[in-house]
Amino acid sequence: MALVITAPRIHGSLLRSVARLARTRPGANALLLALRAELRIGELSNLPATARGGVPMDNRPVAGRPPRQADDAKLGLPSRSSWSRCSADFVAAYEKHRSTPEQVTGRVLEAARALESQTPTMAVLSEYAEDSAVSEAEASGDRYRVGAPKGPLDGVCVVIKEQMDVRGFATRSGTEFIKEPLADQDATVVRRLREAGAIVVGLSNMTEYGMTPAGFNPNRKMPRNPHAAGHIAGGSSTGSGVAVATGLVPFAIGADGGGSIRIPSALNGVFGIKPTWGRVSRAGDPGGGTVAHLGPLASSTLDLAHVLEIVGNPDPLDAETANAPALARGSLVRALGRGVKGLRIGVDPDEWAEASTAVQTAGREALKALEREGAVLVDVSEALLRHAPAMGYLAIGLECRALLRAEWEAHADAFTSDLQVSMCALAEITALEYLDAQRLRVGLRNAVARLFRDVDLLALPTTVDTASPVTDAQFESGFLDAQTIGKLCRFNFMGNLTGLPAASVPVGLDGAGLPIGLQLVGDAWDEATVLAAAAHLERLGVATCSRPKIAVDVL
Repeated sequence: MALVITAPRIHGSLLRSVARLARTRPGANALLLALRAELRIGELSNLPATARGGVPMDNRPVAGRPPRQADDAKLGLPSRSSWSRCSADFVAAYEKHRSTPEQVTGRVLEAARALESQTPTMAVLSEYAEDSAVSEAEASGDRYRVGAPKGPLDGVCVVIKEQMDVRGFATRSGTEFIKEPLADQDATVVRRLREAGAIVVGLSNMTEYGMTPAGFNPNRKMPRNPHAAGHIAGGSSTGSGVAVATGLVPFAIGADGGGSIRIPSALNGVFGIKPTWGRVSRAGDPGGGTVAHLGPLASSTLDLAHVLEIVGNPDPLDAETANAPALARGSLVRALGRGVKGLRIGVDPDEWAEASTAVQTAGREALKALEREGAVLVDVSEALLRHAPAMGYLAIGLECRALLRAEWEAHADAFTSDLQVSMCALAEITALEYLDAQRLRVGLRNAVARLFRDVDLLALPTTVDTASPVTDAQFESGFLDAQTIGKLCRFNFMGNLTGLPAASVPVGLDGAGLPIGLQLVGDAWDEATVLAAAAHLERLGVATCSRPKIAVDVL
């Protein structure tokens, strides 16, 4: 996430001046002093010794107990009240010969270009994979014509965040200066989706190197919020979130290092899940680091389940997946019918108190709906949760700074101004400060595992507030805004630092018609319980994708 240090929001020529200042050693040091205060990084050194663990030796998630073995209430799949299509709608249309993969793929590509041409633009794709998509659609159509589709995603269109390898395209990660090499093979996630019959129609826009959650990138035509074009769409998986929210595709692939799946899910009013660390292979994702996960954003819990079952198993190309328990095909889909009777949901009142009134109200009402269905709400308390963002900024920021050493040396002037400020300030953080934050991260992992000895889920807001407003000038130049960064990341870094599965569920709109997300965090390897609760909210009509002002129907 972008490490920003100035309030109020600055952009344009002032932002460029700050970037020039940051490129000097005295300027970077001065900015770092402000950064420590703005993002509470300075508070970490004052935490007690008991908050720290050892220096981390691995990144395996710490489980409070084995995954919950709940009785299946046999409720079946949630009935959907949403306007948007899910993959099952497309498959049904193909099987009943009401439409074909070829027709839908053509409409998706046409609709994507129409979204891009709007003013302000709602561009979701940085690259169009038209040739391969047409070929894949024809192959899928042939399978349906002989009654032999591959499965629940055959012929369904998907977009892939541009930080993953997609054969035939450069993996640009939101940059302007990366033009080559072209990937000669797909990332594992992309390959597994293609093998399941999904049709990759393009690469979705993201913020530069994923280092801001606000959803702007001067290198790209970036979409605004489809519910209100004068507001941000969130990031860094911006294009993926808007592609699902507008109805262009029923699911998309994103990446989440500090909320980058959950934030655009919440702000755009769709479902999204960051799975357990090691559940989904990152082979073919050059981002690396210890906090970034790959996962889906979708219009339904059913699509989240289908995608995770297809992409979420060990991969010899990614050693971090070696510890992942086997995920049987159909297991997550079956979990959608479990219901929530007896489910213990932890709620930390101090955490909820930091959310806006609208977010608190919608989230609490959703939890009460689960309580009426037999879930048990349990008050919990963990002081380290408040400090997770500061630990997270240091983790993702310094890992990114180190991983981009060569790119910074060769192309520093080509980085966006907000990222130049971040990179310069990050270079002044000491190794001792970083390692101390990693010890606190171990303490946080252990503390959260203790909470999961008594609860099955933790419920948090996804973001402090709904999507913030943005002007054309701010959006085009990029901006620095500590308050916005804090509101977006406040409740998300805990899931990345612990590696625990965390979903954002759309649970309503604020007074301005902007979506609100509820975050459900599960114990290690227990995506099934997260999805079961999310699906029950969908079943009750509490969680649903509200139709935005800008929407398409490609079926």
